[in-house]
Amino acid sequence: MTVAEHPIGTAIAPRWLGRVDYAETFAAMKQFTLERQPETPDALWMCEHAPVFTQGIAGKQDHILNPGSIPVVQTDRGGQVTFHGPGQVVGYPLIDLRRAGYFVKEYVYRIEESVLRTLAHFGVTGHRVAGAPGIYVRLDDPFSHAALTGPLPAGDPFRGLGKIAALGIKVSRHATYHGVALNVEMDLEPFSRINPCGYAGLQTVDLSTIGVQTTWEEAARVLSQKLTTYLAP
Repeated sequence: MTVAEHPIGTAIAPRWLGRVDYAETFAAMKQFTLERQPETPDALWMCEHAPVFTQGIAGKQDHILNPGSIPVVQTDRGGQVTFHGPGQVVGYPLIDLRRAGYFVKEYVYRIEESVLRTLAHFGVTGHRVAGAPGIYVRLDDPFSHAALTGPLPAGDPFRGLGKIAALGIKVSRHATYHGVALNVEMDLEPFSRINPCGYAGLQTVDLSTIGVQTTWEEAARVLSQKLTTYLAP
């Protein structure tokens, strides 16, 4: 797997990988990060994966309830277990944070902002939940522009919400890999075989189930544009 090079300081042109094996992609981005030098251009890989469960570095085995025939891959990213499959747009930003000039917390914020702006493009209002990276939507009215108000129930911080995008990253020597996954139109059943991101009973949705009819290609195009914009130095 190779990456298109771009001069430092210019916008990142996404590298479109198509549907690729998760384990091979994980190994490739880890190798890219290991070998990169201070002058190595940043990159953004956009892809889709065959069905796979991926486990975070501190992931608990009991969050994987019934994987069945779907493989489970142990990774070195943060977070718990999640699912990747056809109909989901996956973006892997490979960014030198020191050169970009911002820290990890802001990096996560910028990725989440990219997803929020992508959803807004389709008329959907996304929400952050404190302490739970990723983006969520109201199940009763995902198109409502009203902000979440009041404290979320301590025992059920996701009441009335569905998760539409998952985020898990790794930073090594100021360089990022892993990334973000946005659910577009996919088989959501495998999410019922795990506690998504470590939360029992957390409902997972995609654009299709909340009433947005679009294609993988269109959603990927919009998300890639937002990522290149909001991750710029």
